[in-house]
Amino acid sequence: QVQLVESGGGLVQAGGSLRLSCAASGRTFTIYAMGWFRQAPGKEREFVAAIRWSGGNPRYADSVKGRLTISRDNAKNTVSLQMNSLKPEDTAVYYCAAGRNVVFTTTRGVDYWGQGTQVTVSS
Repeated sequence: QVQLVESGGGLVQAGGSLRLSCAASGRTFTIYAMGWFRQAPGKEREFVAAIRWSGGNPRYADSVKGRLTISRDNAKNTVSLQMNSLKPEDTAVYYCAAGRNVVFTTTRGVDYWGQGTQVTVSS
C-alpha cells in the first residue's frame, strides 16, 4: 500500500498563489506516476496534473496550463503543485493521486488517493 498526505491548501485572493505538497509513504517503489485531481461542490472529480515519478512527461488539464506547475522530489518522496494566477473557479478540494502503471489523466489510472486539501479562491 501507498499512503498519501497533502498539505498547503488554504484561502487566497484571485490572482494569488498557493503551493500544494503531497508526501508519499509505504510501498513507494511501486509508484509510476503521481498527480492531482480536484472536486468542486456538486461536480465530478477532475484531472489537474500528473507527472512520471522518475521525472518528465508532465500532463496538465487545459484549464490550468500556464498557471499550475507540477514537480516531484524523489529524495523526499513528494510531489508538489505550484498554483499561480488563481481564479475563483479553481476553488475545490484538491486530491493527491498515485498510479502504478500510467501517467494518468483520468481516475481510472489512479490506484491511491490522499484525503484532500481545500483550496478556496476569493474574488
